Order: sequence, then structure tokens, then C-alpha cells
Amino acid sequence: MPLAVISDSEGKVIFMKFDFLHPADQIVMIMDRIYAHGMTTTSGGNLSVKDDDGDIWISPAGVDKGSLTRKDIVCVKANGTVEGIHRPSSEFPFHKSIYQKRADLKAVLHAHPPALVAFSIVRKMPSIDLLPDIREVCGQVAMAEYGLPGSVDLGEKIAEKFSKGINSVLLENHGIVVGAGTLFKAFMSFETLDFCARLEIAANRMGSVQFLSQRQLALTSQKKDLLPETFRPTGVSSAERAARREMVELIHRAYTQRLISSSQGTFSNRTNGSNFIITPVNLDRKYLQVEDLVRIENGKCELGKFPSRSMRLHQKIYEKCPEINSIIIAHPPSMMVFAVTDVPFDSRTIPESYILLRAITKMPFGSNFLDIDGTADQLSAKTPIVMMSNDCFIVTGHTLLSAFDRLEVAEYSAKAIISARSLGAIISINDCQVAELEKAFHLES
Repeated sequence: MPLAVISDSEGKVIFMKFDFLHPADQIVMIMDRIYAHGMTTTSGGNLSVKDDDGDIWISPAGVDKGSLTRKDIVCVKANGTVEGIHRPSSEFPFHKSIYQKRADLKAVLHAHPPALVAFSIVRKMPSIDLLPDIREVCGQVAMAEYGLPGSVDLGEKIAEKFSKGINSVLLENHGIVVGAGTLFKAFMSFETLDFCARLEIAANRMGSVQFLSQRQLALTSQKKDLLPETFRPTGVSSAERAARREMVELIHRAYTQRLISSSQGTFSNRTNGSNFIITPVNLDRKYLQVEDLVRIENGKCELGKFPSRSMRLHQKIYEKCPEINSIIIAHPPSMMVFAVTDVPFDSRTIPESYILLRAITKMPFGSNFLDIDGTADQLSAKTPIVMMSNDCFIVTGHTLLSAFDRLEVAEYSAKAIISARSLGAIISINDCQVAELEKAFHLES
């Protein structure tokens, strides 16, 4: 269950499990995240939560989404009575219709993120076959016919799609509606689908987009949650405490910069030998805390915690590469364009990019969980980053900060290349200039 950050009456920050937050606090927290990521506007979008009493809590009409407070949230009682200082969102009719059709849904999210709106105005569906696990997170996506905003007609058209068991519905010339058992799960699906839409648009501008085949999608069934042996830790060293603090700070920074998402992105840091700490599976990266990180010792997992599914890969890299002390597995949006197209990534853009990134090897889809040894063998001082086709990037470093720096530089370099393609032919640093860099910065080895 994800943690949420709220403040008490004195402004002190406290942490609570999301599902135990009051519906008004849930709506404010998720709307803050959506607005901060530019996925809705001051006047656009609405969220609702249906509580165990059958009451529907919903964001208000005509209130700035960038400064929403819990006092602004409206409650529509099961008997139709409205409580609150504002009117409920004008889109309340479709929220109500969805809940009537689907008793299993307890939260509905509606917003107008530009990438998904782009698909809605060309009447096309974003692909959920660009990356693994997307179908698991988002499920099937449908499109509802256009309807007047706030009308009963629109509500019926949307609810009809939800009645078929679909949880994500794109609206013609409008936006997206996502339903789930909790508002956080709705947000995860929304965030993931928006990422896919942005990636597909950017990839189409660059080259031929490569989608996963049914055979490749079937391979992901072999990437299951780990059930490693466990051990009970007897203490925490000061060095590990410092490593946990740094890791959490950089994870939060990576989330803010959208280098990782709420549910995806793995960090690890060697403690000693082949032992390390690693991010857990299925915990919200935005609010991850030092105690959530998982210690791995001699291949065994800290009791009561569940490490990332890529734990074995991290372990193998640490065993084979003594110069690597930190690993990040991420899906930076601009870099991922190169992972899902036939366009090669060339780090010879500016000196900093070549010095930090060197050569980036592209491996076939599935290598990171089907050929762990082969993947680990690809990493070295000359290839500190490995690209997994239609999956992720594995970024390594001597320290966690150096790995994070590489991740940032890789994403910035990818952005520059994508932008340059619209301006003219790309002129890379030539071989003589590369040799000069390698000598000056001792990169020959």
C-alpha cells in the first residue's frame, strides 16, 4: 500500500498509508501530482472516490486545480444531497454512471493530458504493446464516442465502455477516463498510459516504431515476482544508513524529473562484496522512505520485504563487475524513443555525453531476464549503459551519484538528438576528436 505525505494542523509533515487517507485528502494529493506533471490545467480534469457508505467525493467545479485544498472537495451523498462549499464537477454525471455500472470501482480519474488528447483528436488508440507490463497495469483501452461535456449522454457513452470490464476509456476530442479500486491505482494506470502515448508520438517522429509481438509479450510471463530466501537483519551500519538516505533522495529527484514513474524504476547500491540494497516492488517511488529499501545479503532478502523483480540481475552485475557499485534501471522518456525504434543512439553529441555515456549497447528484448549472465557481461567501463529493446535502460556507476548523473546526461542527450533531427543533419564528434577526448580524460581503457 503506497504512503502519502500530508501535513497536520501545525504544518508538520506526516506519512500515512494512502488507503487510510480521507477521500478529500486522496483527491487533493493525486490532483497535485497530475497538475504538477502538466497533465491537466487550472480548469480541467476531475477526480472522485466512492466511499464504503456509497457517498461520492469529487473535485469541485470552477476551482483552480493548482491550489486545491481538502475544504474544496465536494461530497455527493448516496441520497443525492450535496455537501461542501462548491458545486461538484460538471462531469459528475459520468462519474455516477460509471459507479452504477461497476460496483467494483471505487475511484474515477478524468484529465486532458496533451499526448492522450492528441490521440483522441485523430481518433486513434495509443498502443499498449510498446513495453512489457503495460497491459498488466492499464488493461484494455477503449474509445467512447463524442458527447457534450457534463451531459447524461456522455456519461452513458463512457459507462457503456466500462460496463464491458474496461477500466481506461479515451474520449473522442476530449481526454481520458480511468477507473480503479483505489485512486492511486487509477493514477498509476493513467500515468502509465500517458507515458506510452508520449513515447509513441516521439518515436513516430524519429523512425520506424517497433512494437512487441505476441511471442515477446508471452515471454514477460517468465519475469515473475521473486520469492528469494530471507534473513533477519541484526543491525544497520552507518554506511548503509547513509546509502539509504542518498538513494531515497535520488529516487525522489528522478521521479520529479520524470526519469522514473510511480511504479517503475529500480535503484540499487552495493554495500559490501555482492551484498546491496535495492528498491522494493510495487511501492510508490514519489514517497519511498529509507525503511522501504530492501537489503540483499548472500542472495537472500531482508525478511518481510519484496525486492525488485530485477534483483537477480543486479546481483549478477555486482558479482561480475567489481568496478560497479550502483545500478539504476529506468525508462527515461527521450532515451526510450531509441529503445522502441530502429534509430541508433550516438553519444558523440557533445564532449560531456561521450565522456559519461561512451558506447551504449542495444540488446534484444527479454535479455535482462532471460539472459542475466549475458546482460551483465555487456557492462564495462566502455559500455556503462545497456539499452534493452522495448523495455528499459540499465545505467551503472562507481557511485550512486555517478550512475544518476549518467542517467540525466543520457536523457538530456536524447532530447538534444530528437530536437536536432528537426533542424537538419546531425554532425557527430569525429574520430579524431573522440581520440583526443579519450586521451585527455583517460578513457582509453
